[in-house]
Amino acid sequence: MISKSLPRRTFLRGLGTAIALPWLEAMMPASAWAASTGGKKPPLRLAFFYVPNGVHVPDWKPSGEGALTRLPWILEPLESVKDRVLVLTGLTCDKARPNGDGPGDHARAASAFLTCAQPRKTAGADIRVGISVDQLAAKFIGKETRFPSLELGTERGRQAGNCDSGYSCAYSSNISWQSESTPVAKEIDPRQLFERLFGNGDPQEMAESRDRRLLYRRSILDFVLDDARALRSQLGHKDQQKLDEYLTGVREIERRLALLERQGEMSAPDGVQAPAGIPAEYGEHVRLMFDMLALAFQSDLTRVATFMYANEGSNRPYRQIGIAEGHHDLSHHEGNPEKQAKIRAINRFHMEQFAYFLQKLASIQEGNGTLLDNTMIVYGSAIGDGNRHNHDDLPILVAGGGGGTLKTGRAVQYARETPVANLWVSLLQRLELPIHQFGDSNGKLDGLF
Repeated sequence: MISKSLPRRTFLRGLGTAIALPWLEAMMPASAWAASTGGKKPPLRLAFFYVPNGVHVPDWKPSGEGALTRLPWILEPLESVKDRVLVLTGLTCDKARPNGDGPGDHARAASAFLTCAQPRKTAGADIRVGISVDQLAAKFIGKETRFPSLELGTERGRQAGNCDSGYSCAYSSNISWQSESTPVAKEIDPRQLFERLFGNGDPQEMAESRDRRLLYRRSILDFVLDDARALRSQLGHKDQQKLDEYLTGVREIERRLALLERQGEMSAPDGVQAPAGIPAEYGEHVRLMFDMLALAFQSDLTRVATFMYANEGSNRPYRQIGIAEGHHDLSHHEGNPEKQAKIRAINRFHMEQFAYFLQKLASIQEGNGTLLDNTMIVYGSAIGDGNRHNHDDLPILVAGGGGGTLKTGRAVQYARETPVANLWVSLLQRLELPIHQFGDSNGKLDGLF
């Protein structure tokens, strides 16, 4: 075992490569991490997952408050982690409503979800909404990590043009806003995300490293073998095992990317041209992004993230579960039982992917708990029922342990018209940020911690 502690910001380095490490016991005594948390607990992470077009409410909403003994059909994939989930009802995103601006619910929903501000109705360059809660958190805690925040998704979306009844495409394509006029574009290409997370930031070296890997079919880990061997020889058995598991995770993602590329599966649905690194199968696309986000949290590359399953108003088909019709078209079911069955199937498919992510975090040991114990993850939408386009009684989940303080495994009903911004204030305060008001908040939520 090493005689002195490792710095928290230890990297394995090689040509164009910088692989951050997970938390190891050897880091705790004098690491920057321990110093920033009083030497007691790992840091908290905060993430927001957005689903478009609302949900099929009858199969989402629990029958009452209290313990989650029996999950609604859409939420059933969460069974193995239901003790780490809160189902919140009664929350409202008022700024997604017209409030005098007429049609455009989808654009308003996405842009108002994390900003809780009314977007200016324009398809021009004069877009305006407000800073989002994730970016506010990143302003305070982002300096602690290599990436202040990560913005991820599966559909690129345009940043200009008219996408919804006179609203700019920037509104429906983004939930993360650095300022009232600056959306933060999301990364949708798994290959590009991989290179970003594990590159050293030198464009020339990173390009050379990737060219060599592609030419000789080598792993990115081949470039850090010397560093890895030297480090491993200094670690105790438990840390060696944790390091091996982490590097195996990196290699497995790299292997999946390479396999998809060799098989020529990198293409978008319906023949639409896509970046070279995007899997044709939507579920694999989502899971690749989730796996890399888990690694980014595990190695403390970031503590703040957002993920959009698709742009708001997306009309993506879900052929992998036998649904050829577009999601948005189906959401306007007008009571048609066949369409409702397909909508709830899409909702459950989204939930299956989310459950996969939570289970992934729950499998990663960190300190005296797991990575899931040290996260706060919001899943939801600023549209309730996609057929009604309502923005009250939203489908909202909060998952994770919140550093051991979230009172999970419950359904909680709040008074109707309670601003969802109150939840954002509560989460920001859990990060120990001096925030008492955000957007249209009028307090904080009771009963969470």
